[in-house]
Amino acid sequence: MDVKVSPAKSGTPYGILFGVIMILEFVIMYVIGMKSLVNTSVGTIVNIANYLILPLLFIYLGCTNYKKNINNGFISFSESLKTGVSITVIAGLTYAVFSVIFNFIFPDFINEMMDITKEQMIKQNPNITSKELEMGLGMVKKFMNPFIVFPVTLVMYALIGLIYSLIIGGIVKNEKP
Repeated sequence: MDVKVSPAKSGTPYGILFGVIMILEFVIMYVIGMKSLVNTSVGTIVNIANYLILPLLFIYLGCTNYKKNINNGFISFSESLKTGVSITVIAGLTYAVFSVIFNFIFPDFINEMMDITKEQMIKQNPNITSKELEMGLGMVKKFMNPFIVFPVTLVMYALIGLIYSLIIGGIVKNEKP
């Protein structure tokens, strides 16, 4: 009896690997010093990698793996969508769980990031009023709350996965005759 592997399940290892890579990037950036990476080319490269290159790469790898190794050379558009979205959601979930745990282990991290943000806000707008500064920092602090970070990260990566899966699905699809 052949056991059919679902497209979503076939993407699990790719999603976990993608999430682990994002965690490693974060840890390296934290060890190097987050302050030196804010508004720098290295920070930009990391963002491009996490939101463009890595999702496209892992969705492509996951879809072609499903097509070649699991589904006898065939993959439908909907299977591509399921594979791609599952990869990015699993990666987002992995990273979000790490982020929540990291913030509980290192509670000073949020204060460090708030200081960096405050410094950058003042640098970008030297005439900013204290009221505007506090309002901006309040919004930033809300989005650093683990109960906000977790669902926002999942939704963001699900949307990224959907958009990129539409593109990759159009490229790799090979419907069964």
